[in-house]
Amino acid sequence: MKLKIFLLSLSIILFGQCDKKASFEKPPLAKVQVVEEEYFGKKVTDPYRYMENLNNPEVIKWFKAQSKYARSVLDAIPGRQSLIKKMREFDKRKTSRIYNVRITENNRYFYLKTTPDDEIGKLYYRNGYEGKEIFLYDPQTYSDDTSKTFVIDNLAPFHDGSKIAFEVSPNGSESSTLLIMDVEHKKLFPERIDRCWFPILGWVWLPDGERLFYTRLQSNDVHDKNRLKNCKVYLHKIGTDPVHDIEFFSRAKYSDLGIQPEELPFVFYNKDNRYLFALALTVDQSIKMYYAPGSELKNKKINWNTLFKKEDKVNWFNLTDKDIYFYTFKNAPHFKLLKTSLKNPDLEKAEVVIPEPAEETLTGFSLSNHGIYYTLNKNGIEEKLFFLPYGKKNGEEIKLPFAAGRIILHTKGFKFGDVWVTINGWTHDYQRYRYLRKSHQFKLENLSDVAEYPEYADLTSREVMVSSHDGVKVPLSLIYKKGLVKNNQNRVLIFGYGAYGVPIKPFFSPNFNLWIHEGGLLAVAHVRGGGELGEKWHKAGFKTTKHNTWKDLIACTEYLINQGYTSKPYIAIYSSSAGGILIGRAMTERPDLFAVAIPDVGFLNPLRGEESPNGPVNVPEFGTVKDSTECMALMEMDSYLHLKEGVKYPATSITAGMNDPRVIVWQPAKFAARLQAVNASNKPILFYVDFKAGHGYGNTKSKNFESLADVLSFALWQTGHPKYQLTLR
Repeated sequence: MKLKIFLLSLSIILFGQCDKKASFEKPPLAKVQVVEEEYFGKKVTDPYRYMENLNNPEVIKWFKAQSKYARSVLDAIPGRQSLIKKMREFDKRKTSRIYNVRITENNRYFYLKTTPDDEIGKLYYRNGYEGKEIFLYDPQTYSDDTSKTFVIDNLAPFHDGSKIAFEVSPNGSESSTLLIMDVEHKKLFPERIDRCWFPILGWVWLPDGERLFYTRLQSNDVHDKNRLKNCKVYLHKIGTDPVHDIEFFSRAKYSDLGIQPEELPFVFYNKDNRYLFALALTVDQSIKMYYAPGSELKNKKINWNTLFKKEDKVNWFNLTDKDIYFYTFKNAPHFKLLKTSLKNPDLEKAEVVIPEPAEETLTGFSLSNHGIYYTLNKNGIEEKLFFLPYGKKNGEEIKLPFAAGRIILHTKGFKFGDVWVTINGWTHDYQRYRYLRKSHQFKLENLSDVAEYPEYADLTSREVMVSSHDGVKVPLSLIYKKGLVKNNQNRVLIFGYGAYGVPIKPFFSPNFNLWIHEGGLLAVAHVRGGGELGEKWHKAGFKTTKHNTWKDLIACTEYLINQGYTSKPYIAIYSSSAGGILIGRAMTERPDLFAVAIPDVGFLNPLRGEESPNGPVNVPEFGTVKDSTECMALMEMDSYLHLKEGVKYPATSITAGMNDPRVIVWQPAKFAARLQAVNASNKPILFYVDFKAGHGYGNTKSKNFESLADVLSFALWQTGHPKYQLTLR
């Protein structure tokens, strides 16, 4: 008897937790109702088209059954709760976290803050960095409806900080209501303006502080196909009923400007140069912008002049009282900075302020009263800070407190000398500094508390360049504990994105790094479609070149195998949103290569994208079914269409948000239904719909912890980590 007890004790010591066996009632496969269509001579079979009807009770019933099963399985994974516990422990190491900071001209700080006891951010302000903190608003007081979680989306204080406009939205829907507050008295004005969406630009206020611009959607319903079409900008006077607001800028009012139904309009006023500006935006890297003298405000209709056209390839801009500085990739895929007069703008003869770098990419710039601060980035992973005095030709590099993977610049504009620099890297948490130009020193001015993470004291990183399928070199970042041995059995989580020209710059996340804490290697693949190497890199994974995005991920995976870091049973791939194309097509093209695939709120059926509310605005990035070439490209990037009967697919966890305004719930749902039906492996295929969430924006702190724990525990389970083993019966 003693021997048996000893052997049992020894087995626990040697092997830790034994496999947990659990029996769950697996929901039935979704029914098939085949719809066949022909696109430019090519037939397409769509067996789950009916799921696009979200008013169909049968569809919602299937969503709920799948979600219940997925939730029960994920919750049962041993080790998942320990991950959440560790995340909460990390969170408690900071007495506060401050974000969405807005600093007014008179140095009044507005921001959102959470403490370890808060689930969502509350609005505060202080006078100056060292000023006393004053509470303003808790979004949970917005409504008595306890079934909804309300969050503050965006902040726009008046330039003297006497008033602030901000948006509140429920359950991740990003369907915001605009509120306005008298800061001194902490009193909300009576009006609530619904159907607002997207960030309020800081310049929305008119100089009198009594009027402001806002953009209004057609509907609050995130499933309404026309929600984002023909939106309008209104001018509101504080204290008045919004029904009397003036329609200020819209496609209908200014039909001569050629604004498209899917282009989102915004208007702002700049008090320094006294001009009005109007933008018409999609996801395109190029903006359209119009301008008019502020004196036009007295007219019922503004005489708009065109400042930027799409073909000018202007990405963003900054203003002075006389000039506009603009950041463009026209004939400069690594970007350059130009300047022209506002009184007589001439883009063709604009002055080159910062020429296009030869090897690096110009990634950002800010104006101060003594010159221009700007950043250059190499391969998306190494960023440097420079300063260029006005009137000079050559910028000088500013030595940072530590080597930065990412730099966030902030100034108060061309009239002020204040400069803040926030830097971080794969192994360094964010640090916020005030840069003192005269002494060339950096003074720490962290707003959030700084925590220590001894768990990551031995964290290190390595950057490599991987040859892709066509010989192009792709940056790959490897983050791991020092002493990692190449033994073909390291669990690897590969993260990527590859869309909109958005780079994945280095970040330090104690929670995400729990993968490394559990002995794994984190790999970040800087695939084409992102902006790591400038606009050419973006266009090389865009529309008809989109295949490079997932082929780059496949090449990076094969590199890790060939170099002896890992092997197929230990590899998980993960991304979200437009990164769903990356994950979905990698796993459908090379199902043998991965143990785990996790597309989170993923764009997985691009051919049908234009049938969703957010689809038309994304045409500039992915293409349209109305063009034969682009339609074929949409089919090629469509993961749903590439699922094949009888193929052994990797374990897959698919998620969706019922209130998602960016990737409609049926996109991942159709993919999940088809994958479950055709999969020939015995690997779990889970589909979870969060009925109280959207695209991830507006999540509570706990929901973020739980969602990340789902990702990490599922990947650790399916790559064989002994602490996370669950046997389904």
